[in-house]
Amino acid sequence: MLAKNKPLSLQLNVDDFVKASAQEKESLVVMRESVSFWKDGIRRFRRNKIAMTALSIVLFIVVLCFIVPAFYPYKYEQQIKGSERLAPMQYSAAEMQKIEAGESVFPHFLGTDQNGRDYAIRVMVGGRVSMMVGIVASFLILIIGSLYGAIAGYFGGVVDLVMMRIVDIIYTVPDVLIIILLAQTLKFPLRALGEVPLFGWIQRLGPNMVSMFIVFALLYWVGMARIVRSQIMVLKQNEYVTAAKALGARKRRIIGKHLITNCIGTLIVTTTLQIPSSIFTESFLSFLGLGVQAPMPSLGSLASSALNGFQTFPEKLFAPAALIFVIILSFNLLGDGLRDAFDPKLKS
Repeated sequence: MLAKNKPLSLQLNVDDFVKASAQEKESLVVMRESVSFWKDGIRRFRRNKIAMTALSIVLFIVVLCFIVPAFYPYKYEQQIKGSERLAPMQYSAAEMQKIEAGESVFPHFLGTDQNGRDYAIRVMVGGRVSMMVGIVASFLILIIGSLYGAIAGYFGGVVDLVMMRIVDIIYTVPDVLIIILLAQTLKFPLRALGEVPLFGWIQRLGPNMVSMFIVFALLYWVGMARIVRSQIMVLKQNEYVTAAKALGARKRRIIGKHLITNCIGTLIVTTTLQIPSSIFTESFLSFLGLGVQAPMPSLGSLASSALNGFQTFPEKLFAPAALIFVIILSFNLLGDGLRDAFDPKLKS
């Protein structure tokens, strides 16, 4: 037996080197589970109750506007004679006779418009048109803005100076005026192009809507370009970009593979927040009569046509206005939740 160490002695104590038990080893394991960027972001997003509620509402609206109309008994352009300007859950005289004869008649949940068309299906299709415009426009903005901003941020110098001055000039262009000018200028060429079977969708949407897409592609990408440029100017200073240059990687590969890929979280958040802005712009332009071509409805055009009989049929205005409000609010809350989940600077 070794004598017990004195307090000021340098002699080692053998008892300090006894092997730890399995329970003691488990109590010392405090390492956090290794997770990827996406897994950590999804986990943090799922903890956000407001964002999850907004996502549920968005999915419900997608089902309501894209799936339900395929099984709905009425079509958005179908005119039912004798059923003009019906109140919600009201039947026409002919429909009442069918019900008395034992036939089943599907109710008009939101009534009908002045042409006898079921208003509920028109609101659902109008929501589908507005959401498709918002998603397609945001996709165009994402592609053009991310590529433009990445090139300006990567090359810098004179290239960045010239490209960003172009962005400043585009910021001063009035978008509504450009849409009106394009709609009048491209009206006849687009109608002629819409007669070609391959471009029949142009005739269905109308020249105003096509010109709106062109304006989104020409003007609304500048905000995305500025955000991506600022991210690229920071990321290009990292070591992996220097290593890629040393290995002889092409500039196109560095921008696409290493820089834009590392901005994907910011791009998702910015695109999600761009969707409600595009939907609001489309609804505003359709309200002014610069949107889709009749008889295809849009939420903005439905609200505009409902103003004439607002005092008699206020629900005709409240239904599309409420859907616009819910869509924009849900996408904004969803975008905020994605930003809180995928922005590393906001991690607690």
